[in-house]
Amino acid sequence: MKHICKKLVVLWLGLTAFAVNAEVQIYITEGRDDARPVAVVPFKFESASEVKVEPPHDFAKIIADDLRRSGKFKPVETAELPQSPSQITDVDIDAWKELGVDGVVYGVVKETAPGKYMVSYDLIDPYNDKAVMESSIPSGSYPLVDQSFHLMVLKTKLVNSDNFRWAGHIAADEIYEALTGERGAFATQIAYVQVDRLAAKPYNLNVADSDGFNQTNVFSSKKPIMSPTWSPDGNKLAYVSFENGRSEIFVQTIASGQRELIASYKGFNSAPAWSPDGSKMAMVLSKDGNPELYVMDLATKRLTRLTRHYSIDTEPSWNPDGKSLIFTSDRGGKPQIYSVSLAGGDADRVTFEGRYNAGAEFAPDGKTIVMVHQNNGNFHVAAQDIDTGNLTVLTKTSLDESLSVAPNSSMIIFSTVDGQQKVLSAVSMDGRFKARLPANVGEVKAPAWSPYIL
Repeated sequence: MKHICKKLVVLWLGLTAFAVNAEVQIYITEGRDDARPVAVVPFKFESASEVKVEPPHDFAKIIADDLRRSGKFKPVETAELPQSPSQITDVDIDAWKELGVDGVVYGVVKETAPGKYMVSYDLIDPYNDKAVMESSIPSGSYPLVDQSFHLMVLKTKLVNSDNFRWAGHIAADEIYEALTGERGAFATQIAYVQVDRLAAKPYNLNVADSDGFNQTNVFSSKKPIMSPTWSPDGNKLAYVSFENGRSEIFVQTIASGQRELIASYKGFNSAPAWSPDGSKMAMVLSKDGNPELYVMDLATKRLTRLTRHYSIDTEPSWNPDGKSLIFTSDRGGKPQIYSVSLAGGDADRVTFEGRYNAGAEFAPDGKTIVMVHQNNGNFHVAAQDIDTGNLTVLTKTSLDESLSVAPNSSMIIFSTVDGQQKVLSAVSMDGRFKARLPANVGEVKAPAWSPYIL
């Protein structure tokens, strides 16, 4: 209940950082023993002028780091690679088989003009000489050599200095999908609140790429900012701000900075949650006396009340089908997760294991809900299977809160405490991979993973 009242009142082997210049760094704290070995060969660079100016980032490293922090892959160290091909005719299939990798990525970064590049990259499966026939690679786009039949990905992109890293994440997504069959989530972003108590405006709502790079400030305030949440199209954020001395809900367009105050009712205005189609916003209001769940039509601003109970109802999350919400309520004496239909009717209890379950969110695939679960006095991230009701504790940290799920349902990002500081952490949906994301300055909390940007 302390966690509920607080909300109402007020990316990953051995501690080596991938994002050295990022505002939020990613440290892997627990890897998977069964991570698949892959090889990402350093890309060949071709300069357009006699004066060789290296590209702004290492394209191959972006791909390797993304694959590593997915928890599913273990890129081979560069020194252990048997060769450094840059085109399909250079590939020695037998050498990669001997290394035992499931995939090999190689490519070329060619400077076409200052700050402009053509990036070509391939993925091959050393063990599958029919891979190209199972891929979407058009026939006739590759040379007719034996190695070509191992191709899984064959891509060329035109990029510039500004979108170079983002293009690397897109490439990693394509490679991840080819290797796993599921869509990657590297070309996404995270929003979070960063608190620097020494700054004139200590509370900052920031957005960064999923690996912590390219942080941009969305909004800064002298007063607390809470509960950021993305619009389904990835263009806007809704959040709670106390800038006017009380909780209010704002919607802000990220590109323009334009803000709209949508809820400033008497009492609490908290916990905004966008509907899957983007037309509605669930929220918690106490304008009628008790904190209850409401749904606002964003076009008309018309409110529909969903709950009527003397308990505290808070933290709504939409079912991906858009027909119901889950939420936290203490109506049974202790905080548990309940479900309510937009069509009306009584709320149904969803969680039964443990004395405390709160802050739940549906995974985008609709198969799982994740939540903060109390166990032996500690607050852990847990996942409950929708069909079976089985609950699995995923983390070993003790003060977890404010979680958000990647759009491909593979990872969960959440806020926790490391020492005396709030940091972001991440855990895979099966709990076998964990990472910590501390900030270079201050504390970070209240993470929200974006939908797919593309």
